[in-house]
Amino acid sequence: MLKRIVLTSVLGWLSFSGLHAQVLTDSLQIEGNYRVFHFHKPAVGQQPQSLAFVMHGSGGDGKGMMRGTEKAEQEAQATRTLLVYPDGYKRYWNECRKASPALANKEDVNEQAFFAGMIEYFERHYGIQPKQVFAVGTSGGGHMAYKLALTMPDRFRAVTAIIANLPDTDNLDCTPAGKPVPMLIINGTEDNVNPYQGGVVDLGPNMNMGRVRSTDRTFAYWAELAGYRGKPTMEKLPDTDPSDGRTVERHTYQAKGKPEVVLLKVIGGKHDYPKDIDVHVEALRFFQRQLR
Repeated sequence: MLKRIVLTSVLGWLSFSGLHAQVLTDSLQIEGNYRVFHFHKPAVGQQPQSLAFVMHGSGGDGKGMMRGTEKAEQEAQATRTLLVYPDGYKRYWNECRKASPALANKEDVNEQAFFAGMIEYFERHYGIQPKQVFAVGTSGGGHMAYKLALTMPDRFRAVTAIIANLPDTDNLDCTPAGKPVPMLIINGTEDNVNPYQGGVVDLGPNMNMGRVRSTDRTFAYWAELAGYRGKPTMEKLPDTDPSDGRTVERHTYQAKGKPEVVLLKVIGGKHDYPKDIDVHVEALRFFQRQLR
């Protein structure tokens, strides 16, 4: 049974798009654990319709993810999307990497119940449309995004994973539902944490997360699940910041009646965000395309 607990209704104010946005924090009690999330209170007269969870990486938190998402918040306002920044359990997620030594994994915290509870919370309090729920995550948050797509495909209209590859088959402790989901992947070819070609993800002392698939295998998994065969279309995006030594290619599978599956391949990209694009804005625009 879910029980809502108000921790602090107002933590502060952030300014974006020329407006002041009230930052709210609330929590749900999930199987004895208080799970926390943060969001900007919608302005009067701006009823949101869509909901997008923005998940932090391993060792982070939701409030930390709110920094640097000004452009995404502006995009969200324009599309009547409410961005919600949940906290992992003790700064980590119980995602699908079997080898993860994080307490979230060891204690097998119920992430599905947490996200289902948040969806119900925002439906009840803010009128979110249940068929317009999305998720985007970075690094460990990207792995959480994959878990939502693998295990709760009926609850999420589309998902984005940033600098994250699917766990390899012998490191996967989730049971996939086997249903296709529109998927956007954003990975860098020179990432030494999430290896583009696949391999071990080692976050430091006592934080070996096990093996992940290559980005190509990860991309192919979602494309094949959606019924695609052959090669995707490819276009090179404008190199808006030539000084960063990176360029971006968009590889797309798209067909009528099938979920869109996209890879933004950041040539020269590392375990960070490229400067040529805003990854969260790209995610939100990808989400909006799924509503057309």
